[in-house]
Amino acid sequence: MCQFPLILASIFTLLICTFSVIQGQQPYIGKATTACPRKGNSKSIRGYICNGANHSCQAYLTYRSQPLYNSVSKISNLLSSDPSQLAEINSVSLNDTFEPNKLLIVPINCSCASEYYQANTSYVVHNADTIFLIASNTFEGLSTCQAMENENDNPGIIFAGRELAIPLRCACPTKNQTEKGVKYLLSYIVNGGDSVSLISEKFGVKTETTLEANNLTMTDAMIYPFTTILVPLHDKPSNSQTLLPPPPPSPSSSSTIDKSSKKTWVYVVVGVVVGVIALILVLFAILFYTHHRQRKNKKDSETVPKSFEAIEKQEEKKKEEGSGKFSEIISGIAQSFKVYGFEELQHATDNFSPNCWIKGSVFRGVINGDLAAIKKNEGDVSKEIELLNKVNHANVIRLSGVSFNEGHWYLVYEYAANGALSEWIYFNNVDGKFLSWTQRIQIALDVATGLDYLHSFISPPHIHKDLKSSNILLDNDFRAKVANLRLARSVEVHEGEQFPLTRHIIGTRGYMAPEYLENGLVSTKVDVYAFGVLLLELLTGKEVAAILTEDNKNLSQVLCEIVGEKNGKERIKEFMDPTMQGNYPLELAMFVVGIIDNCIEKDPESRPTMHEIVPSLSRTLNSSLNWEMSVNISGYQSISKSS
Repeated sequence: MCQFPLILASIFTLLICTFSVIQGQQPYIGKATTACPRKGNSKSIRGYICNGANHSCQAYLTYRSQPLYNSVSKISNLLSSDPSQLAEINSVSLNDTFEPNKLLIVPINCSCASEYYQANTSYVVHNADTIFLIASNTFEGLSTCQAMENENDNPGIIFAGRELAIPLRCACPTKNQTEKGVKYLLSYIVNGGDSVSLISEKFGVKTETTLEANNLTMTDAMIYPFTTILVPLHDKPSNSQTLLPPPPPSPSSSSTIDKSSKKTWVYVVVGVVVGVIALILVLFAILFYTHHRQRKNKKDSETVPKSFEAIEKQEEKKKEEGSGKFSEIISGIAQSFKVYGFEELQHATDNFSPNCWIKGSVFRGVINGDLAAIKKNEGDVSKEIELLNKVNHANVIRLSGVSFNEGHWYLVYEYAANGALSEWIYFNNVDGKFLSWTQRIQIALDVATGLDYLHSFISPPHIHKDLKSSNILLDNDFRAKVANLRLARSVEVHEGEQFPLTRHIIGTRGYMAPEYLENGLVSTKVDVYAFGVLLLELLTGKEVAAILTEDNKNLSQVLCEIVGEKNGKERIKEFMDPTMQGNYPLELAMFVVGIIDNCIEKDPESRPTMHEIVPSLSRTLNSSLNWEMSVNISGYQSISKSS
C-alpha cells in the first residue's frame, strides 16, 4: 500500500510528459488541396491549433515570387508583412524585384484566433478569381479553401472587387518546444522534390525535430506541394538558407577552361584575317553595285512578281474568288509576309514530291537553306491569314509567307521538327516516341501561354475552337506551338455577325465543351475545356475517346475517382501513361489532375481562365524541374559513391 502513491506519481509524471510532447506537435495537413471539396486532415485544414506557450509571436513564412508578386512591396502588401523587415531578412533593398520562383522568407505576426493560429491579411478579388485559385495560386498554399470559407461570409459569392479576409498558416512554439530551445516556427511551402529531410537540412534542423513538430514519423513522412510544413528554428532564418544547392560539377569543366585559354591567340589571328577579308568583300560589293545599278533598275521595272503572274493566268477562271481576294489580302499584309511565286514552292518541295510529304496536304520544303512547312489549302483562308498577321508569339505557329495558284492558297509556316503532339503522347504508337514528365508539363505550359495570348493579348480576343493534340506542333527543343487557326474566331460579336448554332458546330468530338456542342455558345471557356482534355491526354497517353470507352463514364466521373477518393494515389498510378514507368512526382500529378478537373467543369463560369492556369502550370514546371534536379543529383551521388 505504501508504494501506491509512488505509482500514482509515476503515472501522473508520465501523463504530463506525454501531454507536453503532444502539445509540441501540429498535425500535417496531408494531401494537397487540389480542389476545395477535399478535406485533407480535418484537424489542420483550417490552420495550426492554438497550443503554444504564447497567444501571439513572431513567426515566418516562405513564399516563391511569381509574375504578379515579384517585388518587396507587392509581396509584403499581399502577405501583410513589414516591407523593411522583409527586405532586411532577404538581404535586398526596398525597391528590389525578384526572378520567378525565388524562395523568400517573410516575417509576420502570428496570433491565436479562436481555435487556430493565423496571420491576417486581405485580398481584393480579380476578374475570374475563385477560392481555389486564390488559395493555391496566389497564396501558394499558405491558406486553404476551407480556412477562407470559414473566415468570410457568403464565400461562394465571388466577384471582382470583393475584399476577402485571408488567414495565413502560422504557429507559435509550445512550452515543450521553447524548453528545447525553439524560438520560432517557420511555415514552409512544400515544393516538388522536397522531403522532410531536405527541408530540415536547408534550415539546419534535425529531421526528427521537424517530423515531431508536424506529427509525422519516419515511416509516414510523405509531404505534398502547395501545403505547409512547420520548421522549428533556434535562431531567426536567413536568406542563405533559401538558396538552391549548386549542381554537381562537370568533370571536364577545368580541362575545357585550360584548353580555351591556350587557344585564345588562335582566335585573335582568325579575327584579324576575317576582318581583312570582310573589308575586301565590302569594297567589291560597292564596285559591283555601282556597275549593275542601272541595269538592275531597268530589269526590276520590267519584271512582274511571279505570284501575280500565276494570278493573271487564273483571272478569267476565278477572278472574284482568286486574284481579287489575293490582291486584297496581299495589300494588307505585304509588310508581314513574303509573297512566293508558285515556282519557288515547287522548287522547295521538289515539285511536291512524296518524299517531302508530311501529313494531309502539308509538305516539307527548303527555302533559302531553311526548312519550312508548306500547306495547300482549299477555300478561303483570309481569316487565318489576317489573324496570323496580328500574332507574334513563340507559342503560336508563325506564318512566314503565302502563295496562290490555280484557285489554291499555299501557306508557308515555320517548321516544327518534331511534328504533332499526337505523334508523341499516345503510348500505343509504334515509333518509340516518348516524353518525360517535365517535357509534358513544359508542353502544357507552352500551350496554355499560347492560348492566353490569343484570349488576352490581341485585339479583339480570339478563340481557337479546335484545340487538340494534332493541332499542337513541337519544335526541335520540344517547345509547343498552337497551330491550325483556320477555325479561330473573334470573341466579339459584331453587328450582323452570328456565332455558330448547334447545326453549324465544327470541331472534334471529345474536345468540344458541352455548352458549345449542345447550344452553340462560344466563349474563351470553350478553349479552356479543350485544354483540360488535352492535359488529360498528356498525362494518360491515351486519346480521350479511348479513356471514355474503357471506363464507360464521362470525364468528370473518371476524375472524381482520383481527386476525391481515398485511393486516389493508387488510382492515378493506373491512370498515368505507362511509358513514364512511374518516373514522375506523384503529388504534382495529383495537382495537375485537379487543374484538369476544374477545366472540364460543366458550367463554363466555374472553369478558370487561361490567364489563371498559366501561373499554376509555371509553378508546377518549376517544382518538376526541382524534382528532376533532386533525382539527378541523387543519381550522381550514388554513382560517385559506387566509383
